[in-house]
Amino acid sequence: MLPFFPFSALICSAIGVAGCVQAALGTLLVARFCARQRKSQPTQGLPPVTILKPLHGDEPLLEEALESFCTLSYPEFQIVFGVQRANDPAIAIVERLRHRHPAVEMTLVVNGAMHGENRKVSNLINMLPHAKHEILVVSDSDIHVGPDYLRQVVISLRKPGTGLVTTLYAGLPATNSLPRLLSACQINHNFLPGVLLSRYLGRQDCLGATMALTKATLEEVGGFEALVPHVADDAVLGRLVRAREDNIGIAGCMTWTTIGEKTFSDLLSHELRWGRTVRALAPGGYLASSIQLPLFWLALAILFQPHADWPLTVFLFGWLFRAICAFAMDRTVGQRSLFPLLLLPFRDWLSAAIMLGSMTGTRVDWRGHTMHVTPHVTPPASTAPIVTPLSPGERR
Repeated sequence: MLPFFPFSALICSAIGVAGCVQAALGTLLVARFCARQRKSQPTQGLPPVTILKPLHGDEPLLEEALESFCTLSYPEFQIVFGVQRANDPAIAIVERLRHRHPAVEMTLVVNGAMHGENRKVSNLINMLPHAKHEILVVSDSDIHVGPDYLRQVVISLRKPGTGLVTTLYAGLPATNSLPRLLSACQINHNFLPGVLLSRYLGRQDCLGATMALTKATLEEVGGFEALVPHVADDAVLGRLVRAREDNIGIAGCMTWTTIGEKTFSDLLSHELRWGRTVRALAPGGYLASSIQLPLFWLALAILFQPHADWPLTVFLFGWLFRAICAFAMDRTVGQRSLFPLLLLPFRDWLSAAIMLGSMTGTRVDWRGHTMHVTPHVTPPASTAPIVTPLSPGERR
């Protein structure tokens, strides 16, 4: 046998073991974060907030997700819902929420004006004039939150030097179908611990689950208009804020995103869009994230050394170790199904195939609309537009 194959098996095994160690570290960080979520704090003196909720059609668990924002424990807040079609099914859900929660100030904006390729950001541009308050919280339609969410976000935003606040999120399958469970695996077992681990190592990324900032900060980075050409509007907004030398904070609460993919085709389309977007923004980091697929690397070692016993032994121990980490993570974020633990090797190979497919092409399909991802270059801070900051509470 050529020396290449045993050596390749050793390299793959080493990467796989390193991936298992990373999974353990990420799991511990998430568990510690959830254990340290701040207890309820007084709400007196906290400023009013406008929550911007861009909507597009009906989605699994949409009403439950939106209602979680109607039951927030916060003194004064406004929710602005935005749709682009007068016959959008989400309008009926908003009307039901208005009926059930008359004390919550809700504004519905129906405006089909397009300002560029990104329809979500066009929706936000149309919604912004209806925002009454200086502090804005942009949150995707499929996000579920707890009662203390807004309090934790605002407390984090008021820390000195913080220009933007985001939140961690876990996957919440709408049902226990196989595509949805596999999608939740990707978020809970790879993405979520990876975000906290990279944060621990010094990265500050913005996640679309929450983008909280002031109107003044938004204007200083170019407004929502600066995000229109980009698919990854959350990542671009984070880079623009960081270019001002402001910090991106993480609020002390967990959120959950609905996993609504009905078929494997939906799953592949979603993750291929995600992969191509991340690869365009940070190609080196995207390649390095392959370490998060330890069972792929350990299985690859078996293929390089099919007649040796040790690669199979390492693979089985790696699978057991990975399953323990995944079990602990699922319990931490409130998931109970054990079935995904049996699918961990398949999930890693699927992720590897998607990474390979993401390395070519720029086209992504997003809610029936085709866009092309392109690298984003943050302009130097000196070229940012200069504006006079709005005073707190000033309305546009």
